[in-house]
Amino acid sequence: MTKKYLNQNDKYVNNLINSIEPDFIFTSKPINRFKNAEIEDKNFKKNKFEQLTNLKKRINSIEDCNLKENSKGLIMGGGDIDSPVMLIGEAPGFDEEGTGLPFSGKVGALLDKMLMAINIKREKIYSTYSVNFRTPEDRKPTNVEIKRYSKFLKEHISIINPNIIILMGSTAMEAITGSVSKISNERGKWKEIIIRNKTFPLMVTFSPSYLIRFPENKRYSWEDLKKIKQKIQNLNIKI
Repeated sequence: MTKKYLNQNDKYVNNLINSIEPDFIFTSKPINRFKNAEIEDKNFKKNKFEQLTNLKKRINSIEDCNLKENSKGLIMGGGDIDSPVMLIGEAPGFDEEGTGLPFSGKVGALLDKMLMAINIKREKIYSTYSVNFRTPEDRKPTNVEIKRYSKFLKEHISIINPNIIILMGSTAMEAITGSVSKISNERGKWKEIIIRNKTFPLMVTFSPSYLIRFPENKRYSWEDLKKIKQKIQNLNIKI
């Protein structure tokens, strides 16, 4: 008769497992970590979409707003909500009211060219506005209007959670940084803004609508775009 030896280590492991979780089940099937990651990604996107939907409802519920009362509707944003690059403009105009999307018409066409110059397709970024309603006669939003909407804009940024932010125009600059200085003095410099305890690098540059009116300043925008491209490379951002 052969004597059977008991492996004390195996006994210890089994006792430990049983003490932690009596219904613990072993399986020889491999864990599909890619599928789990895919499910988490879908849930994350769903959560973002729900947050943006709720934010849009809150903006739409603003009372006694002259902009809201005199516009055809709210323009929230467009593009990839998971993009590492978030672009913020001034306010929607006539073309945007017609399409319901940011940066449409000639302004959108110029923006497409600007982004393609640094090998970025617009659908790969996320774009929105400092003020979500068209202003009367497409005037510049007032300081009061900018301040009123800036809290929603900062929450918008927090939801999208980009790696870098591009502020196009003085309204976007004021809404996020609070600066009312000339954009020509602030453009082309990397700055930082802290929102909900997170630091976001940002750059101020001219808006496409401004460049259409003053095309001689396109050379400055080109310099800014090259710096943005370099930042994307330095941060190893995939876009």
